[in-house]
Amino acid sequence: MQEKLLTTQQVARYLGVDKFTIYRLVTQKKILAFRVGSQWRFRKALVDAWLMRNSNVHARVEKKAD
Repeated sequence: MQEKLLTTQQVARYLGVDKFTIYRLVTQKKILAFRVGSQWRFRKALVDAWLMRNSNVHARVEKKAD
C-alpha cells in the first residue's frame, strides 16, 4: 500500500494554519518534508507523529505514566 503524500496547502489545512507557517517549520527543520521539483511534499504519518510529539496531550500521557 502506498503512503499518502500531502502538499504544503493540504498540511496547512490539516493543521489549521497558514501555508507560510508550514514553510517556516520546514526551513527551521521542525517538520520533515522533501522536495519534488520545486514543491514540498509531506508524509502524512510523519505529520501525525510530529503533531503528537508537539501536542500537550502527549505531555499529559507521559505524566500519567510516571
